[in-house]
Amino acid sequence: MTEIALRNVRLLVAYDGTDFHGFAESDGMRTVMGVLSETVGRITQYAVRLTGAGRTDAGVHAWGQVISGSLPAGTDLGRLQTSLNRMLGPEIAVRDATWVADSFSARFAATSRTYRYDVWNDRVPNPLIARTAWNVGPHLDLDAMNAAAGDLVGDHDFTSFCRRAKPAPGHDAPSMRRVVLSARWRRIDDGSLLRFEIGASSFCHQMVRSIVGTLVEVGQGRRSADSMPATLAAGHRNAAGQIAPATGLALWQVGYDGARWDA
Repeated sequence: MTEIALRNVRLLVAYDGTDFHGFAESDGMRTVMGVLSETVGRITQYAVRLTGAGRTDAGVHAWGQVISGSLPAGTDLGRLQTSLNRMLGPEIAVRDATWVADSFSARFAATSRTYRYDVWNDRVPNPLIARTAWNVGPHLDLDAMNAAAGDLVGDHDFTSFCRRAKPAPGHDAPSMRRVVLSARWRRIDDGSLLRFEIGASSFCHQMVRSIVGTLVEVGQGRRSADSMPATLAAGHRNAAGQIAPATGLALWQVGYDGARWDA
């Protein structure tokens, strides 16, 4: 049997996660990676194994998810991209497809990730963005939310904001230490749409949604703007606030510049 020559591909992918059971492949579940892998395999006639930069939960969206994996070297990437978008759009869109070095891994080469979270801050819902924003009716104090968000920037243990992973037998629990590079709210076009953008070395499970939920409580006056240092220091999930719905969250960008923070 002739061995197929392979090349490593990098796909830049966007998706509406509303009707998917998350990103990662899961038996019996309709997931973004499951649908994408199956369709790439049908087009290339090759059983692909793809790796994503980040695992988004059910209902979470992406604009800048990065995926890598080996494809037959003769694959026409332009035609592959066109075919995928025709077959999977508008739920999933491949924004770019390029050949990369064999050493590139969408997950392990990533040095930073940026998420965005949209909040529609109005007592009247907006049906046009209901799939991509959390509707919070009462007025939110944006200045207080930004003051609190500023205390999250830096190298911290984010145990209070993360769903703790169960350690493998014989292993210690994974570290919840992360380096947050930026965290800021802004109002879009002086209207009711508020957008939170946070960049970090990496994120632990439910970290962004827990941070957003806690900051919204600050904006509602239920927590003080200077409460974040104490929340971080508590090291317990009960110290933080509600977990924001998946609806408003999107993986916006993955960075590959510089070195990983844990290298």
